[in-house]
Amino acid sequence: MKELQVERKENIQAVYDNLVPRRVPINVSLGLDIVAEYAGIDRRESLWDPLLVESAADELCDRIFSDVCVYGGKIHMPSYYQAMGSKNCVMSSTGFMQHPNTVGLLAEEYDDFINNPFDCIIEKVLPRNYKDLNFLEDPARSMFTIAQAMMAKNKNMAKTVGMIRRLTEKYGYPVNEPGTGGGVYAPMDILTDNLRSFSGMSSDIRRVPSKVKEAVEALYPLNYKVGIPPKITNYGNVFFPLHMPTFMREKDFSTLWWPTWFRQVNDYASMGLHSRVFCEHDWMRYLDYIQDLPTDTRIQFEYGDAKKIKEKLGNKFILTCLFPLSVLTTCTKQECIDKTKEFIDIMAPGGKFIFGFDKSSLVLSDINIENLVAVCETVRDYGVYSNPGDKAGLSFHKEDYKHSEVKPFESKYYRTFEEYKRQNPETPEMAKNTVMELEDAIVSFIYSLCQ
Repeated sequence: MKELQVERKENIQAVYDNLVPRRVPINVSLGLDIVAEYAGIDRRESLWDPLLVESAADELCDRIFSDVCVYGGKIHMPSYYQAMGSKNCVMSSTGFMQHPNTVGLLAEEYDDFINNPFDCIIEKVLPRNYKDLNFLEDPARSMFTIAQAMMAKNKNMAKTVGMIRRLTEKYGYPVNEPGTGGGVYAPMDILTDNLRSFSGMSSDIRRVPSKVKEAVEALYPLNYKVGIPPKITNYGNVFFPLHMPTFMREKDFSTLWWPTWFRQVNDYASMGLHSRVFCEHDWMRYLDYIQDLPTDTRIQFEYGDAKKIKEKLGNKFILTCLFPLSVLTTCTKQECIDKTKEFIDIMAPGGKFIFGFDKSSLVLSDINIENLVAVCETVRDYGVYSNPGDKAGLSFHKEDYKHSEVKPFESKYYRTFEEYKRQNPETPEMAKNTVMELEDAIVSFIYSLCQ
């Protein structure tokens, strides 16, 4: 297993180092919902105690070959959201955590948001989306709620991370360096999802586009800050799930959505920080925009023409996903194997490719385990390169990108180290990192409540 772990790590890192790997890396994992159903465990109970599925997760790791842990865990947990009285992430009767279309920011509050997005989120958005977070009217209850929610989140995270660590050791999955990964939304997407809502933003784009543009630009310092991980390496990244563009007219996309996000990925590139983006839905009409992204941006596609995507983007970017999940339930085992080989023949040549499905499975009936095993083993055995170590496409150089001038993040709810020292003058300078880590953790937590 140690040898397999080294092989897997070398294959994945070769892709990120612009080298052809020995074989195509495989990125296939199953979430908590699927593993619980596979185990015959009530989904609602597994959300409260993910350790209930460890035996089933172990069995699936043994059956399915992947270069990442087959058990992928779960992000949205009820103990975390229910502690705050969440209205924007609630559990359904079947145990799924769902996002109703909530409006946290009213149309008439754009000016308040533009003046200071973080202050506006705390004072206006959170009380609407979380009934137990009203900092102005009930600060004591809000303080207890934040503490309880953060403890619930950390407790669930500890269980999940511990389980993945045990499976990683047992099955030889590569270990990512801690602190090298981040996650954030595109500026306009965070303004849309739980602030103005999808329906609200669709109206605003037509009614008040100038306010939308101002709000997105005002949000940039917060969005930029939250996305930067503690450590920047060639193997780390910041993840962007891209939500709104495929539901927009191109003229609105090009003026309202694209500029601030394009600025953000370029700012990160100038720091040596790679972006990993999930192009949700069908981005085929935006391929020319994507071509302008920094070299070695890691792009995950849900839909699209694989041949055209490989032809236009395969020399510059690291591509992944696109293989239809539906193949697992609509094809025979042999058909699955044949379609996998066809897909590898399109996407693998020249390197810069990691195998994955177009979307995550939601319920167990979305997959056929035997077919999934066959697909993964076919990628492993068929996706072997004859020229490992050769250069793969264009190389990334952070010097090719210029960092924009970003305004400092400011809020009356955010304390800089200078302000901290004025209140605590005996604090040594060496304590700065510890103090600011704690301060920044609160900023990231508040931001996460808008996702």
